[in-house]
Amino acid sequence: MVTTKGTGADEDKGRPSQEMFEKMQAYNEQLVNAGILLGGEGLKPSSAGAQVVFTAGGTSVVDGPFTESKEIIAGYWIWEVSSLAEAAEWARRCPFDPQYGATQTLEIRPFFDMADFAETVDPATLKKSRQLQERGGEG
Repeated sequence: MVTTKGTGADEDKGRPSQEMFEKMQAYNEQLVNAGILLGGEGLKPSSAGAQVVFTAGGTSVVDGPFTESKEIIAGYWIWEVSSLAEAAEWARRCPFDPQYGATQTLEIRPFFDMADFAETVDPATLKKSRQLQERGGEG
């Protein structure tokens, strides 16, 4: 998974320009043509969302915006690549829009596979998790 990040202060800068939208569309088309793009979207500002906060004393829901946040996920892609190096090479090609600040950060994080839990979770539980993923369309 590749996430694009911004700060809470970036969120009030609006939607991308026509030019930037077209650049991102061309980039996404390259990802599709290479056969690695499985999904992805931009996210609305945190003012349209909420955070669910868990503490020892209970659970609460906090409405956005989260302008004090240092990093907010602004969008994501799900890629199927052969290595972290391949993902990094594709990420380097991503268009950059300085309207949202002097720095743009893309974070690349691999998904866990059920096999990653084999040392700590029994086989029956792992099998059930795989079945749930398949039923949910994620497997």
